[in-house]
Amino acid sequence: MDLLFSRSWAALRTAVAGLSDEDFAQPSGCAGWLVRDLVCHLVIDAQDVLITLATPAGAEPTRDAVTYWNVSATPPTGDDPLDALTVRLAAAYEDPRLLTFHLDDVGSAAGRAAELADPDLRVATRGEVLTAADYLSAYVIEWTLHHLDLVAYLPGTPGPPLEGLARSRRMLETIAGATFPASFSDEDALLTGTGRRAPTGEEKARLGGLAARLPFVLG
Repeated sequence: MDLLFSRSWAALRTAVAGLSDEDFAQPSGCAGWLVRDLVCHLVIDAQDVLITLATPAGAEPTRDAVTYWNVSATPPTGDDPLDALTVRLAAAYEDPRLLTFHLDDVGSAAGRAAELADPDLRVATRGEVLTAADYLSAYVIEWTLHHLDLVAYLPGTPGPPLEGLARSRRMLETIAGATFPASFSDEDALLTGTGRRAPTGEEKARLGGLAARLPFVLG
């Protein structure tokens, strides 16, 4: 089991557990989503982890932790039908504590399933086959990016683990086939690299030709 998966996921769930009711109505770093919508998406992510780890495959792996991700240059707008469904589901909870409870319940189960998974187990998801180790490793960047989304407008909320930021930056650079300047912090590389914020003029100058290739949107 990827220990960084466990640490990143636990840190994200702990951050959500510490939110006030008012925090759920604040914007998140995901375009068109409030914090409550993002937390609802995390519930769906946890369900996906459970489903995937319970879906063994007999075929050879077709993807690994890096190639699991598809890359586009178009950031989400929140208008996608599945994104819109997430917003409606989040609103249906009404009481933020119910949403927090659901994430803790399903999220804890996903964490336990990850700890118990055989790293060499082949699992099927999205029409592809990966080892459980690669699948869980791929999710480190998912947890890290969404942790950054969670705290984007909540400066008092703890951010993702430093080792998760470092691993996610390396993964993004490998996925994109590009290296961000050493002067960029891991957080800034991830935020600008995935289009969560636009690079400043100074950052564009340091990025050079890479600036024209941004963003690298993972899906």
